[in-house]
Order: sequence, then structure tokens, then C-alpha cells
Amino acid sequence: FKYIYYLIALFIYILAIPYLLLKSRNKKYKDAIPAKFFLKNNKKFDTDNIWFHSCSQGETTALKPIFDKLNVDDINLSVITNTGFEQGSKMVKNVRYLPFEIFLPFWITKQKFLVVMEAELWYMLFMIAKSKGTKTVLINGRINDKSYASYKKYKIFYKHIFKNIDKIFAQSDIDKIRLEELGGKNIEVIGNIKLASLPKTTKILKKPMGTIITAGSTHKTEEELILNSWDKSQGKLILVPRHPERFNEVFSLVENRYKNSSTTYHRYTQQEDFNSDVVVVDVMGELINIYSISDVVILGGGFIDTAGGHNPIEPAFFNTIIISGKTIFNQKSLFECVNDYYLIQNQQLKEYLDKIDQLKRSSLTQIGTVEPIVKYINGEQNGKSI
Repeated sequence: FKYIYYLIALFIYILAIPYLLLKSRNKKYKDAIPAKFFLKNNKKFDTDNIWFHSCSQGETTALKPIFDKLNVDDINLSVITNTGFEQGSKMVKNVRYLPFEIFLPFWITKQKFLVVMEAELWYMLFMIAKSKGTKTVLINGRINDKSYASYKKYKIFYKHIFKNIDKIFAQSDIDKIRLEELGGKNIEVIGNIKLASLPKTTKILKKPMGTIITAGSTHKTEEELILNSWDKSQGKLILVPRHPERFNEVFSLVENRYKNSSTTYHRYTQQEDFNSDVVVVDVMGELINIYSISDVVILGGGFIDTAGGHNPIEPAFFNTIIISGKTIFNQKSLFECVNDYYLIQNQQLKEYLDKIDQLKRSSLTQIGTVEPIVKYINGEQNGKSI
């Protein structure tokens, strides 16, 4: 099986070379494509460390509670996307792009562990690592309803992958049953580890009367969209721009719009309350506290093409109504941790704000813990089978 798989992967790679060379001219992929598909500036990891692999920003961020409990100098990290690489570089020193599968037999070195996040089920990755004497672990394992039929269709293929995985930490009992059906073994249910580190307020704010609508982490043009869609009948509006250098710009936008109207407004630094119709929050570090008193959260970053959305776990923790634009490519994995949210077209925002009382409040999926993962790694390193 492995030889046939390798030849197919090699054939696909050869066909894709012209496309890859063309794509690598794009500034966005100028580092990632040469590293993954031509091994440029992508040397092997040193041996006998703990190797983690994740895909993008959300999955990589979720590894931080585990990293905090291990020696960061012993950690190697591979990723797939640019955002994953950027996030990983803030957390550990040794970060690489995972090469395409045909390179893995020559690139992978023996590690103490290979710990793979979620759905990164690459056949050569697990097979080669295990053949070199590395303990292989899948964490936050899941098979969602939407993907279940597709996984079952290729059940024989996945059995070849799972036979090379020593230990699986699954999100739920349903995930465990489905993983076992595909050939998974030694499975332990520990919940969703993306929810292992939950938001914490730094102070208690007094909630004003009425509905509180918070526009959190907004970007340029999003404030104008929100102001065009909002009116006083919907509730009080709190604007929290993403970047501090835009505080003055956003306040000027509000002032120019409402200075000759009955709509009241103020800057938060000048008046630390939320009693005006519109409040522009022009201080850092208050957003979590403000979410705790909010009824509705309009998540910034999803109504423009470039930001890729923002973290929905924070407002979902406080059971707010969450409304976001559809451009959430950096946050898809975190939205999967949330029940009941609304991804809308820009022009639909007024419609949704007008029917707030008909919208469902959000909640989080099964909260997880990283302790069993850390215990397993430390136990195996100390020669104790967990």
C-alpha cells in the first residue's frame, strides 16, 4: 500500500510543479510554497524532541496550554499555513512548514513523540514517524456530522492511517465511536482542548439598562457598515476598534455622524460608563470585560476580505448572540467550538439587528482539558505506560 500511495503522490506532485512555481510568485505564498514543496529553508528537526503538528492559526493557538506545561526548548512544531507559522513562531523557537508527503521519508527524524492536532491525517506523516521509532499521538480527534459520510466512504484508506497511531485523545464519545469504526485504537475522551483555556474578566463592569450591542475588534470600513445598520431602537452600541491607532479615526466617524442629532456618544477614556447611545472604547484590554455585559456581539474582521475573522470563543463564553461576516478563514476551527452563531452577508446586518429578539444566544461545545495529554507525554517519557 505505501509504495502505491507514494507513487500516486509523486505523480500528483510532478503534475502540480508548474502551478506551484506560478503560485509561489504570490507574496502570500512566497515562503510557504518553496518550503513545503521544494524544501527551501526547511531543514529537518533535531532528533529526540517532542514534535507537534497543526494546520493553521486556530489549531496552533490551542496548543499553547500544552506548551506551557512542557519545556519549550524540547518542542518542535510543524504547520501547514502562513497564519499557523506566524502564530507558532510566537510560541516556540523551532517551527517548520510540513513538507509535501513525498519528502517526508527523507525529512522526518526520530522524535520522542509526534503529536498531531485534529484532522491532519497524513498517511506518510504517521507511517514514517512510527517506522523511525516515534510514539504517535492524535489529539482533539473528531469526525463531525458533515464529514462522517466521506470518512466512511474511504474507510479502508483511513485504517492504514490509524494503524500507525498509538494513542488518540478524542473530543466526545460520538467522536470516539466514529474513530474506532475507522480503525482508531487506544482512544480517550477529554473534550475539546481548544476550550481548555477560557476567557477571564479582569474587572466587573456595571451593565446598563436595555440591550447592549458590542462591535468587537472592528477594522476600517466595518464601523461605517455597523453605524449604517444600527439605530437606537435596537439597543446601545459599543464600538471597540481592533487597532489603537484607529481610536481617534473611529471617534471622529461617530462624532461627524451624530453631533447634530439626538444620539448621544462619548469616548470610554473620558467617561468610564456605557450610558450613551454609542460608546467608542479607546483603551486596550477591556474587550473581554465588555463581552461579559453584552447581549449581542458583532465580530469584526469578518466583513472585510483580509482579516479572516476574529475569535468567537470569547463572546460565546458569555452566551451572547454572535453575528459575523462570512470571511472567517482564520477562525473556522474556533467557530466549530461554538453552537448557534450567524454568518451573514454585509448587506444583511441591519436585518439581523432589527430581529435581535428572534436570534439564539451562543454557547460553547464540550470544554476540554490538556492534563491527560501532558500526563501521557510525561508518563511515556519517564518509562511509564499510561
